[in-house]
Amino acid sequence: MARVRHEDGGAGRSKVASVDRGLLRTEREESAIEEASLRPRTMDEYIGQSALKRKLRVFVDAAKQRGEPLDHVLLHGPPGLGKTTMAQILANELGVRIHITSGPAVEHKGVLAGHLTALEAGDVLFIDEIHRLTPVVEESLYSAMEDGRIDLPVGEGNRARTMPFSLAPFTLVGATTRTALLGAPLRERFQIVEGLEYYADAELAEIVQRTARILKFTATDAGAAEIGRRSRGTPRIANRLTRRVRDFAQVRGRASIDRDDAQYGLGELGIDPEGLDAIDRRVLTAIVDLFDGGPVGIDALAATLSEPRDTLEDVYEPFLLQRGFLIRTPRGRQVTRKALAHLGRSTASGGGGDQGELPL
Repeated sequence: MARVRHEDGGAGRSKVASVDRGLLRTEREESAIEEASLRPRTMDEYIGQSALKRKLRVFVDAAKQRGEPLDHVLLHGPPGLGKTTMAQILANELGVRIHITSGPAVEHKGVLAGHLTALEAGDVLFIDEIHRLTPVVEESLYSAMEDGRIDLPVGEGNRARTMPFSLAPFTLVGATTRTALLGAPLRERFQIVEGLEYYADAELAEIVQRTARILKFTATDAGAAEIGRRSRGTPRIANRLTRRVRDFAQVRGRASIDRDDAQYGLGELGIDPEGLDAIDRRVLTAIVDLFDGGPVGIDALAATLSEPRDTLEDVYEPFLLQRGFLIRTPRGRQVTRKALAHLGRSTASGGGGDQGELPL
């Protein structure tokens, strides 16, 4: 099993099992049980992403047969689909250590040098949110990835010079939710570039049952299917909902989560039968009532809802687009007939848009 090391922001300093201060708050607040137990540790335990697993197995086996580090890997996709988990599985399958950090935590070149020089031959360096590296740090990665060295300034003033430091052969695994924000020179230095897709409802139901077993509870097929169907195609959400529905079922004195328990718990959490939460419904309702169903620009929508633009684009829009509630047009976002039906509206009419009515 791979040994996991989480690096902090100081060059050359590390603290085992600590969490990078650059990680998102939701990641910091994940419980120790979820981190240690809910994450699968091998390809066989990892549910879903069949095509991705098939390819990565080949790449890992080939690297092991050659006795070489795995080529650098870039994983991209929406939050919560398992990019960090897959990086840890790669290290496990390779039988090496993984060092975990994030883009915001690698504040300058010295921090990057501290991470790189701590690596042993074959180790995996995982950088979450790699698109948030500063340009200077990103450029420093070029020579590390291609030539196995990093150039650092030594001395000050007129005596300052650049000295190359040789690095042990390593594998860089980068994860990003915003591929377009990653510089082309860095992106092209990854030999393996793979995306993670949203999960099918059946795969999420399987994840729900696995999570319930780890939590020492059980879920019927119907109960797991109900939670999986409302999990926005995302394992992280499926795990979270399973834990909360388990709480409701436990307090109600149930021995397992059946469909009735799932429907009751999810209803109490504000998750409707289509998997939409309160903010999803606010997004659709605002477009319908304030912008006549659209089109509306993302900045105007973010200002109306008092939500950050990045949150709308990364967290809420992908699910609404995937499920057919929202479409993007050259002029902005627009609701669909399916959204109107879900909201119980026959037309889109309201305050500020220029589209007019959107008949069912």
